[in-house]
Amino acid sequence: MADRSFSDVSLAALYDQLNPWGAGDDFYLDLVMSARSVLDVGCGTGRLLARAREAGHGGRLCGLDPAAAMLVQARRRAAAEWVLGDLGSARWEREFDLVVMTGHAFQVLLGDDEVRTALASVRRALGDGGRFVFETRNPAARAWETWTPDRAREVSDACGGFVRVSHRVERPVLGDRVTFSETFEHPDWERPRVSRSTLRFLGADALRGLLGDAGFVVREQYGDWGREPLSPRSPEIITVAGAV
Repeated sequence: MADRSFSDVSLAALYDQLNPWGAGDDFYLDLVMSARSVLDVGCGTGRLLARAREAGHGGRLCGLDPAAAMLVQARRRAAAEWVLGDLGSARWEREFDLVVMTGHAFQVLLGDDEVRTALASVRRALGDGGRFVFETRNPAARAWETWTPDRAREVSDACGGFVRVSHRVERPVLGDRVTFSETFEHPDWERPRVSRSTLRFLGADALRGLLGDAGFVVREQYGDWGREPLSPRSPEIITVAGAV
């Protein structure tokens, strides 16, 4: 789940183990391979763009992330331009065919003004006919109800140890915002690392409205990584928006 805990150097080094490659990554990789120039917003460790370069992408690849610790990992991969910052500070002008925002990163944009600033920056960065593709969790699926301490998981680190990860949602849930804590425990750490994050769960209609106001038209919205139609039970709202 998207949060800001990976500004911690030791956690950033574990990010790829904690978030293994999956169907969503395959979905985005196909899009990246079909575009000449790509901006990955919230690129994290740079895994997506690195995989695209390994697969033969010969165009421009650029990753943007606000966490310096994540970019330390990304810069070990000589696959792309790696830029420290966020959409509030970005100043690209019509330079990309595709902008992607993966890992539910769109959900960290909590207010309408913050969303509008981000979308305006994406719109400026896209050239004619460009696309913006991102995913958010479908609020109707109420994914946060499964973020409970009893569903903790363990992930192996590079040295053969294990990191235990658990979540706890603060109650009550307020409107479309869910606040939760994420706890990381490792036998070699003196104490657990705990972060607190808030995510916003916007429905499909709200997303369409905000995108329309920013100069986008929604081309497709899918409910899962297999491109099934969006339904009330869909886990995701995967949005493909065109710049107009």
